[in-house]
Amino acid sequence: MKINLITIGKPKLDYAKIGFDLYLKRLKYYHEVNLIIINDSKANEKSIQKIVNNKFLIVLDIKGQILSSDQLAKMLIKFEYQQKEIYFIIGGPNGLPPSIINQAQFKWSLSNLTFPHDMAIILVTEALFRASTINLNLPYHK
Repeated sequence: MKINLITIGKPKLDYAKIGFDLYLKRLKYYHEVNLIIINDSKANEKSIQKIVNNKFLIVLDIKGQILSSDQLAKMLIKFEYQQKEIYFIIGGPNGLPPSIINQAQFKWSLSNLTFPHDMAIILVTEALFRASTINLNLPYHK
């Protein structure tokens, strides 16, 4: 399955760079992963729309649905069977424009808490990696 991970800005803190790179590398063992980084200063509705227009979009949104690792794993299996190419988008410090959020097919909340961008990108890549290992019955999740 092809996963497109769109992030507004790169991780800035050292721990975030290390964690993000680690889980992104691990995730690439199980999926074709395309990383799209939109520069913070160039991230606006129009630039984001060019990338996500008519795509199967999953946005991170505090008002979205909170998923367990098992639920995320099942969702990935469903998309894989449907041969969907998925676009996950993680907003920057100001979030995402409402028009982008509204066009998403799924709104995913990591928690009722709000996380800084650096933390969110680690959580997303780790969660996707964990879900992938669950689907393959690998011991990581145990």
